[in-house]
Amino acid sequence: MPVIVQHLTQPSDQDRQDLLKIYADAPDWLLLPFANAEALVEQGLREGRLLAGRFNDRLLGAAWVERDADNWRLSRLCVRRVTRGRGVARRLLEEAQRLAILQGAALRLSAPADQPDAAAFAEHLGLTLQPA
Repeated sequence: MPVIVQHLTQPSDQDRQDLLKIYADAPDWLLLPFANAEALVEQGLREGRLLAGRFNDRLLGAAWVERDADNWRLSRLCVRRVTRGRGVARRLLEEAQRLAILQGAALRLSAPADQPDAAAFAEHLGLTLQPA
């Protein structure tokens, strides 16, 4: 499944709808402190933090990326339930890691410390989990 990863800067109306569908499938803890998926998406777009995975002109997964000189933090990674298990999250992570390395930075996965699924996911991918 060739997923194209891109930093969303000029999302179309369809992109916005796809992002809402992606985050509608997110667990509640992933949305916090936002009241809902729409608030999370709007702030992510406004701050230029959204990295998205696209297949056949539709967004299937997204994550927030926060960058500084030495470290990039990937958080709020979510894939639409109907496409999970097909490598979309891995593709998003690989591309974020590639871009971080090009900038001389390390990539960290950021999630609440009390989320064992996030910790297991980070360990499976060989990433360091940085508590959010």
